[in-house]
Amino acid sequence: MQDELKLLGGAMVTLALATSALVIVPHVQLSASEAPAGLKPYTAQQLRGREVYIRNGCVYCHSQQPRDKAQAPDDQRGWGRASVAADYHYDTPHLLGTMRTGPDLFNIGARQPSADWHLGHMFQPRAYVPGSIMPSYPYLFDYKEAAEPGDRVVNLPPGFKPLGKVVVAKPEVLDLVAYLQSLDHTYPVLPAPQAKKEGAPNAAK
Repeated sequence: MQDELKLLGGAMVTLALATSALVIVPHVQLSASEAPAGLKPYTAQQLRGREVYIRNGCVYCHSQQPRDKAQAPDDQRGWGRASVAADYHYDTPHLLGTMRTGPDLFNIGARQPSADWHLGHMFQPRAYVPGSIMPSYPYLFDYKEAAEPGDRVVNLPPGFKPLGKVVVAKPEVLDLVAYLQSLDHTYPVLPAPQAKKEGAPNAAK
């Protein structure tokens, strides 16, 4: 009985430590971080697009967390600098992702700023990236005989336009594209201020 109590106590302590390290400490770090000067809050349209991003499972195949050079050559892939906690100041919940079936999207708004590119890519990825395994999302678009006033017509490469039809973006995909365009973390992130060591000489004035 004594051994069972010790085993149970050890398991509870391990669980508490793991919860603190993996949940509580990261939450405190994110809560305490300040938004970088270059990071702007999401607009209402971008927030709607973020929900479309979540609803369509984009987070399953794309991360939003470039790593430093010691872990992976993400900067050589053109995915941008390594992310820091402050980059996710306005993200609730964060969408870091755990897999990279597709490229990291931390800076997709800077790499691909064109709304036309994103719309066409969502309609048919292989029209823009030959060999892509990304699924197409035709249900985010309408097929019409002719465009109507206010329609956003998708300009597709030759060979991918439906015969006799125009492809029109639905509001959901326009919101999604607005969210993807907002993923631009090319602003500089200043290093955290160093704590002044006791007895250290004052900086020269």
